Amino acid sequence: MSLFAMGFLLVILQPSTGQFPRACANTQSLLRKECCPPWDGDGSPCGELSSRGSCQNILLSQAPLGPQFPFSGVDDREDWPSVFFNRTCKCEGNFMGFNCGECKFGFAGLNCTERRLRMRRNIFQLTTSEKDKFLAYLNLAKNTPSEDYVIATGTYTQMNNGSNPMFRNINVYDLFVWMHYYASRDTLLGGSNVWRDIDFAHEAPGFLPWHRVFLLMWEREIQKITGDENFTIPYWDWRDAEDCVVCTDEYMGGRHPTNPNLLSPASFFFSWQVICTRSEEYNSQQALCNATSEGPILRNPGNNDKSRTPRLPSSAEVEFCLSLTQYESGSMDKMANYSFRNTLEGFADPRTAISNISQSGLHNALHIYMNGSMSQVQGSANDPIFLLHHAFVDSIFERWLRRHRPMLEVYPAANAPIGHNRENYMVPFIPLYRNGEFFKPSRELGYDYEYLQEPALDSFQEFLIPYLEQARQIWAWLVGAAVIGGIVTAVLTGLILACRKKRRGTSSEIQPLLIETEDYNNISYQSNF
Repeated sequence: MSLFAMGFLLVILQPSTGQFPRACANTQSLLRKECCPPWDGDGSPCGELSSRGSCQNILLSQAPLGPQFPFSGVDDREDWPSVFFNRTCKCEGNFMGFNCGECKFGFAGLNCTERRLRMRRNIFQLTTSEKDKFLAYLNLAKNTPSEDYVIATGTYTQMNNGSNPMFRNINVYDLFVWMHYYASRDTLLGGSNVWRDIDFAHEAPGFLPWHRVFLLMWEREIQKITGDENFTIPYWDWRDAEDCVVCTDEYMGGRHPTNPNLLSPASFFFSWQVICTRSEEYNSQQALCNATSEGPILRNPGNNDKSRTPRLPSSAEVEFCLSLTQYESGSMDKMANYSFRNTLEGFADPRTAISNISQSGLHNALHIYMNGSMSQVQGSANDPIFLLHHAFVDSIFERWLRRHRPMLEVYPAANAPIGHNRENYMVPFIPLYRNGEFFKPSRELGYDYEYLQEPALDSFQEFLIPYLEQARQIWAWLVGAAVIGGIVTAVLTGLILACRKKRRGTSSEIQPLLIETEDYNNISYQSNF
């Protein structure tokens, strides 16, 4: 696209919208650009009367972005959420939420002072009743309207800059499908033009923190609609799997007997309808997905393009990925080499860490292998296997954090693709979360993984690995230091013996006490590392 065409498009663009707290989906909030709903506990905005929080101006990151997105002011997701709101609730202490009415992840209790640690477990380690409860919760989420959130059905321009709100209700499960679509969709440039090289949740440093927040919010919503405060998402450990072992009617749905692209009629999910899967249609209409049903879940595991993804990922590939010491590198996108993030996401070869976008490894491999709804980025969360898969991907991220113990500064502060700098707010979450806030161990966020708890020896080994790696990198210096130290010790020993011999030849009347001051000052102890 020419620069002239880009400039022309800037004039005719229609920005797009995000997901909103129901309490802020009204003319008054949009015109005031303020989303500071009252907390039910005291009726004050952000629970200010109870010292839970206060309504404050949003502070946006001014750090420079990477070159991948050459526009400015053409997409409502830029500098999220400033197109819609420039004031939101800033919560104090352990309080959280769009009105400071909830506790931060990992805390509970009336005043959010109680520490909680929940355990995510292997789906095959659940009892039959636990597994059935999980499936029932999924169905409940698919059939329960969200009390707290609505989605936008028109662009900000179509809303006349807030004077004509356009929103609709959505069920809890589809709310998260829509958010995943919204974060990864193309930028609409007017006419039939779009910009595809943009994604606020993938292909850049924020991939892992974004999905970490996504799963935590999903767990929180299930906990709210079920009253089960201990609910966690189970994971599927797909390392070395021969096929899709969760693709049975007992678990996530078997294969249809006559149409291999559909789920079995006996599955919990046979009647589910997908949303947000027709990206080309939305692009041609310069419209957003409005959560209209678009047909059944599609899945045909293993009948994918074998030249791109020949098999499911192996344990060796995961271990190689974990050995990478750099979280991010180079261009910080899908072309990055030796990047842990890019290798785990699947754009770099899991045996060399060299970018190879013609192949799909690790995280991407699972999506391609499913050969259906999960294989298209924007609509992939329609298939509930998405949750099991990303819980396990998050556990690999967690293993890397524990092994390498990175400082927050390891996460890029600047020059990452749009939306992915450390201090950028994640699209489209309200309440607001910064990428860097979730670049830390899961225990600090109130959850852990069952398989990371045992055996104890493995945990000890993972604790030692970063130190052993550092030692390996500087072993030559250590050997050199040892040699120099040995030489210095030998010289000192020789001097001491010579002094003792001299002392024995000196009468007690004239022998000095240790060393005269002027002699002491002339002795030089020096070693060069």
